[in-house]
Amino acid sequence: MRFTIVGCLLLFLSGCGAADSEPARTEAQRDSAIAESAIPGAAGVKSALSVSDSASARRAREDSILSADEQ
Repeated sequence: MRFTIVGCLLLFLSGCGAADSEPARTEAQRDSAIAESAIPGAAGVKSALSVSDSASARRAREDSILSADEQ
């Protein structure tokens, strides 16, 4: 009987742990952390991030040219 009560008490207290102090990472932050690590496939992630960044920069340049032409 004591073991049951102690076991239930321990389960209850373990579920009441401290809240996460670190906020959740965004997908880009998580991908950047993976790209900088030494795990297999990190180089592929780094290349994909580079391509994505280049495409985003190109779209931004195109958008700025289009908005300048419309004015």
